Amino acid sequence: MRVALVHDWLTGMRGGEKALEVFCELYPDADLFTLVHIPGTTSPVIEARTVRRSAIQLLPFAGRLYREYLPLFPIAVEQFDLDAYDLVISTSHCAAKSVVVTGRARHLCYCLTPMRYAWDQFDAYFGPDRVGTVASALLRPMLAGLARWDRATAGRVHRYLAISQYVARRIALYYNRESTLVYPPVDTEFYAPASNEAAEDVPQLDRPHFLVVSALVPYKRVDLAMMAARRAGVALTVVGNGPERARLEALTGDGVELLGWRSDEEIRDLYRRSTAAILPGEEDFGIVPVEAQACGRPVVALGRGGALDTVIDGDTGVLVPDPSVDSLADSLTRAASITWNPARIRAHAQRFSRERFVTEIRHIVDETLNAPAGQQW
Repeated sequence: MRVALVHDWLTGMRGGEKALEVFCELYPDADLFTLVHIPGTTSPVIEARTVRRSAIQLLPFAGRLYREYLPLFPIAVEQFDLDAYDLVISTSHCAAKSVVVTGRARHLCYCLTPMRYAWDQFDAYFGPDRVGTVASALLRPMLAGLARWDRATAGRVHRYLAISQYVARRIALYYNRESTLVYPPVDTEFYAPASNEAAEDVPQLDRPHFLVVSALVPYKRVDLAMMAARRAGVALTVVGNGPERARLEALTGDGVELLGWRSDEEIRDLYRRSTAAILPGEEDFGIVPVEAQACGRPVVALGRGGALDTVIDGDTGVLVPDPSVDSLADSLTRAASITWNPARIRAHAQRFSRERFVTEIRHIVDETLNAPAGQQW
């Protein structure tokens, strides 16, 4: 059986890439297709593959400006030659799910989300306050066209796998398709509480210290976390990079710091030392809350989206009722006042382990391949 893996772009190691990494381990001989690949930005398991890139890779400054070529993604992804493959697995939050496969092949889409900016988050990415009034007006019909294409190609997938109940509802709404819930893989062996000896070396902090680990893009609402930390009078460390970094630099100071990106080992250490991790925006799933909980630390998360699958209010964290500075600041104060049970928090996180993911994917692939030809779920 020949297997192809398709991913939107390989420019960093985020939640989608961690799922792709497991697919690469499950199918070591599979070919990997992507729109753009920046070498050295993903894990060794992924980098070891021969990556087949689209023509967008040849465009000027594609590694840095690939998002600017968004209108070309439909054409590019449909040019991938997948005729020789029996099984195609796409990990998609943009265009990967729309690849063209043969009649005999089965296409499983591990759907990270239907593309946000084309459907319900246009203003967060391309609103007048982000790109200017003229650019926003010009982009709106283009993104509306992209949404129509996204819906029209939804039937190219035989079976959708949703990363959360929230994404399952989005798949039903935008694609009119059912999906199977498979939570993303989290390395709960690596992300674990410090040993007793290491824990003794953790310095005592003079005030609560919270942590955000995030790409610095608009919908993540990192600015909200920074303003809420100031309002609550707590310290905050932000780990991440992205197009919002220059704007967020203006919110640093008075215990609020922006570190840029850090290694997995450094991030794990920051989880362990934090009062709690913060998830200030609405996420499709949110890997960070589970990594933090695997380290025995609670999470303060907006009570929407994937956080409703991963955070139990008052038990493994605090769910914030609305995305306002005051509401988040009050939730930070509440989190700092609770005596948490690290063992209980970690036990909850282990529901999202890599081993569980592998078992579920193997079962779903077998079930899909053994179904009658052409069957869709």
